[in-house]
Amino acid sequence: MAEEVATARLRLVPVTAAHLTADAAALSSLLAAAVPDAWPPETVEDAIPTFLSWLTEDPASEGWNLWYIVSPDGVLAGSCGFVGRPSPDGEAEMGYAVLPAFRGRGYATEAAAALVDWAFAHSEVACVTAQADPANLASVRVLEKVGFVPDGAGDEGCVRFVRRRWENSPNFTCT
Repeated sequence: MAEEVATARLRLVPVTAAHLTADAAALSSLLAAAVPDAWPPETVEDAIPTFLSWLTEDPASEGWNLWYIVSPDGVLAGSCGFVGRPSPDGEAEMGYAVLPAFRGRGYATEAAAALVDWAFAHSEVACVTAQADPANLASVRVLEKVGFVPDGAGDEGCVRFVRRRWENSPNFTCT
């Protein structure tokens, strides 16, 4: 079971099946945080069945899925996390979403940095990847601040970014 991660300002809570199936009141109780009416962001809402399926099929995968971002004032502000366990060659893909009311505060950057560190604490992770629409400058900037570099084309017009465990290994390929 993954433990909560605390950053300078945020609490990152590894999501469980109970979180994903809870109504707003129950989720608030589970998180010890307020749940805004705007929760969840569309990208998270669309992915909930997938995350729930992964956690149901593999409960020990907790941590390699969604994490909730709780703001300094105790409000569920967004999510960050991984698209499942690392691949056999050591790649873990991450994503993030912050509710509009909480954007521009550095929460995505702080959460992504903490979860990259969390991933690299696992020896099987060689790199963390992410995808961003090049027109979404805020998302691209989050990745750059966390040390990701562009690494070719991603899905559906996105750019693929990578952060390698071994930063000075240009010959290392993370596929």
